[in-house]
Amino acid sequence: MLLLTSTAPVFADDNITISGYVKSAETGEGLIGSTIYVEELKTGTATNSYGFYSLTIPKGNYTVRYSYIGYENISVPTELLSDSTKNIELHPASAEMDEIVIRSEAEDKNIRKAQMGVTKLNPRETKVIPVILGEQDILKTIQLLPGVSSGTEGTTGFYVRGGGADQNLIILDEAPVYSASHLMGFFSVFNSDAIKDIELYKGNAPANYGGRLSSILDIQMNDGNSKKFAMSGGLGLLSSRLTLESPIKKDKGSFIISGRRSYADMFLIFSKNRTRQKTDLYFYDLNAKANYKINDNNRIYLSGYFGRDVFNIEDLFALKWGNKTGTFRWNHVFNNRLFLNSSLIYSNYDYGFGYNFSNNMIYIQSDIRDLNWKEDFQYYINTNNTLKFGFNAIYHTYSPGEIDAENNDVFNSVFMGQKQAFEGAAYISHELNISDHFNVTYGLRYSGFMAVGPDTVFTYNAADEITNTEFFSQGDIVQKYTALEPRATFNFMLNKQNSVKFSYARNTQYVHLLSNSSASLPTDVWIPSSKNVKPEIADQLAAGFFRNFNKNMFETSVEVYYKSLKNQIDYQNGAEILLNKNVESQLVFGKGRAYGAELYIKKRTGKLTGWLGYTLSRTEKSMPAIDNDDWFPAKQDRTHDISVVAMYQLNEKWNVSGNWVFNTGNAVTFPSGKYRVDGFTVPVYTKRNGYRMPDYHRLDVGATYTPKKKRRFESSWNFSIYNAYGRRNAFSITFRENENNPAQTEAVRLSLFQMIPSVTYNFKF
Repeated sequence: MLLLTSTAPVFADDNITISGYVKSAETGEGLIGSTIYVEELKTGTATNSYGFYSLTIPKGNYTVRYSYIGYENISVPTELLSDSTKNIELHPASAEMDEIVIRSEAEDKNIRKAQMGVTKLNPRETKVIPVILGEQDILKTIQLLPGVSSGTEGTTGFYVRGGGADQNLIILDEAPVYSASHLMGFFSVFNSDAIKDIELYKGNAPANYGGRLSSILDIQMNDGNSKKFAMSGGLGLLSSRLTLESPIKKDKGSFIISGRRSYADMFLIFSKNRTRQKTDLYFYDLNAKANYKINDNNRIYLSGYFGRDVFNIEDLFALKWGNKTGTFRWNHVFNNRLFLNSSLIYSNYDYGFGYNFSNNMIYIQSDIRDLNWKEDFQYYINTNNTLKFGFNAIYHTYSPGEIDAENNDVFNSVFMGQKQAFEGAAYISHELNISDHFNVTYGLRYSGFMAVGPDTVFTYNAADEITNTEFFSQGDIVQKYTALEPRATFNFMLNKQNSVKFSYARNTQYVHLLSNSSASLPTDVWIPSSKNVKPEIADQLAAGFFRNFNKNMFETSVEVYYKSLKNQIDYQNGAEILLNKNVESQLVFGKGRAYGAELYIKKRTGKLTGWLGYTLSRTEKSMPAIDNDDWFPAKQDRTHDISVVAMYQLNEKWNVSGNWVFNTGNAVTFPSGKYRVDGFTVPVYTKRNGYRMPDYHRLDVGATYTPKKKRRFESSWNFSIYNAYGRRNAFSITFRENENNPAQTEAVRLSLFQMIPSVTYNFKF
């Protein structure tokens, strides 16, 4: 009813529509989230993910202001008597402003918009934040936000509001990235030089997103400079990178190619203590994108990512994994109110390892491949109404494991078979400004999943024995699931500085990650929903109070949430996962809950910028097969999580920064006793995740020196110290018998990093 009532003004004769693109005058990149504001009417809108905007207002003479933080605002006196197109280019602000601004959206968007649990980042924000070995990393920055916690020491895996690592959907130019880590999880696959925009939704994403329970991390690549040729790069202790971008035809099309490679293996080659002649340890990745404007109403994009990790120790051990993605997109403007983005997407994640068994190399490999077709429409009904609708269809292919044992006298080759599935969804979402003080975003997503043959499905009894076997031929439907996923956010503006928000969202997840570790490892196994494994479901309720101070210089918020989880997956004691055709027999199922409060205080402008984030939370599971159905902590449960980030602009050349983090140790299962049988010590386990790792805290400091720019050339030096006070944080704790007294058991703490300095040289021209 609200939608029908609000569309009436569209047909009034005194209304006109102004639309177009807002871009950077320096590079020609579309500026996502730019603000278009009409001074006289006190109303406006923002650009979409491609820099396109549409604004419907009464006829008349106005001053239209275009702004994007980090760029110079412009105000354009405009006589609007009929529908018109206005394409605008904004010039970057001074270099000093680029350093002190840490947000690229409207100054009071957190108060005005009906959005909760959403954080928008710009890669410029991550440049001065000190990280391990100086490698700029957007996933490390995300881990400093409230409601987001890291995995184990140094890793890029993260948990959002108590959800598992597999409950985060990470997409790069709309393509899913199933493993976002390099070097066993210590670095992410995202080269910040190739990234334009990052947006994180903590559970209450718009209806066009789906497929995961906890969060959506939407990452968009740079389009490339359509004005002139440009080159940038960096030399670091661990890796180097180089980016080239250039017009295909000035102001019509452009491309960007960005590559990165580590050289840890070089240190092994020249190590004096090296005992082996053949050791490989490195990663590389390549981002590429091109776009071309066919005419005013049509533009095409082609982007791709290819990354690989290699870890070999002569002919004893081998580990390789990597991602490949490709995205083709077509933007079409039907008219000044209707915008369409069509996408064809490919994603492939493969991983494998080999080991020497009795002088025979055994290779085990797995992969997951997706083909995805998406159609996304945006209809700008009028100034107060925006409608989004569309659909997508995904074809999944899972290869859970294969042993390649050719020319091997010990093992035979084993193929565990492939699994195929279709996943699809249709959605509609409506952004509605009911009044100056009340707006709402609501939507509905209808999703479905269908596992298809060929496949063999087993039924198990309580003793994990096979009681029935079903065979399905090519094209047969093995199992089908559907789900309705409503979501809504309500925003009540108390005044220009204060607002109260409420939200509800239901999400359904059809793919699952089997992992026993708190870090995302390449050997983790992805499986689809099946007859034995039901889709996971999450219902999240949230409320928040948002307030800005001192002309939006300070941004504060308090959010509370409660998440109810169904069909949660865990392992029975002693589960065997790797290359187990009956892996579903090793799983147990139940429910979960996560609840907490998040405090966020951010200083946005001035010489000193940064934020304080604090999360108080609880995450629990309850499963009939574990601890008699009692609630027990999930492995990612943390009571307290604190992060303090500060950046200070000393002068035009020097910027100093630091961040301090503290969190309660992860929940773990340790043996509570032991007994001996035939001379062997057998540990005794009682409560699942009944113990805690030690509390974790760390201080990182950094400084960036930027010499004066020379003509078109600019450079900077970044110095940082990770873990500045040398805290020996526990990466793992194991138990062993005391050498002098075998009757005693002692705990052994493994710590990875202590006070790691780094230096990186960056350049651009």
